[in-house]
Amino acid sequence: MGRVTVRRPVRMLTPNGERTRPDALAAEEPLELRVAGSPLAVTMRTPGNDVELAHGFLLSEGVIGDREDVMTARYCAGADDDGRNTYNVLDVALSPGVPGPDPGVERNFYTTSSCGVCGKAALDAVALTTRYSPAEADLPVTPEMLSTLPDALRERQKVFASTGGLHAAALFTADGTLLHVREDVGRHNAVDKVLGKALLDGAIPAADHGLLVSGRASFELVQKAAMAGIPLLAAVSAPSSLAVELAAEQGMTLVGFLRGTSMNVYTRGDRVAET
Repeated sequence: MGRVTVRRPVRMLTPNGERTRPDALAAEEPLELRVAGSPLAVTMRTPGNDVELAHGFLLSEGVIGDREDVMTARYCAGADDDGRNTYNVLDVALSPGVPGPDPGVERNFYTTSSCGVCGKAALDAVALTTRYSPAEADLPVTPEMLSTLPDALRERQKVFASTGGLHAAALFTADGTLLHVREDVGRHNAVDKVLGKALLDGAIPAADHGLLVSGRASFELVQKAAMAGIPLLAAVSAPSSLAVELAAEQGMTLVGFLRGTSMNVYTRGDRVAET
């Protein structure tokens, strides 16, 4: 399996002079996702939890809605220059009766680690319809609880602590318990890994969970949360305009700039108790 971190020499320049030392970098490698042997997408990700990533990706694209929709997920043969398996090609076999991906899900066969929708074949395919509407989900939270989440997330970002180069996502409960934490060079990959873990655990729809992300809240992250039936998305940084529009449309609570005891509640503020 590919390494999560890679060490490289770095020349450090400081006011006190310069020196060369080894530096830990977050690993970034391509993962080709296939369904029934046919290529579907390539994403740049941090190796690890690839089966979760595949399940979360297929969930958020509307291909599957339950763990029983997938029969197998296995690595394909692929060797590097030394003849070792790269573990960078994953093939998913859907269960009998589960339709394959709609043509609109197809990518232009490459997505960067920072943008999961850049290669969409059709913009109309972006606004997917969830099987699990989050609008009626009841997840009452308090500002005091929400304010504890970023620090709790940071404490569990082990690879970020050594590299400073990874995004993180986590599912949390109404009392502030972080359930699953995943890190990745791509924010959308981190979310897919968390959603895939929940799907494999039989916890989708996740109507009694919130989603926490370490960076900004994009349209795609709101979409992924909605596809999993998650009623609340909290982000440490800013949301985009489309993210707010989609959250309002889906009946989701969207919290941004979650820093210390301050935060902005953009939509469905009724789930967040008054201070």
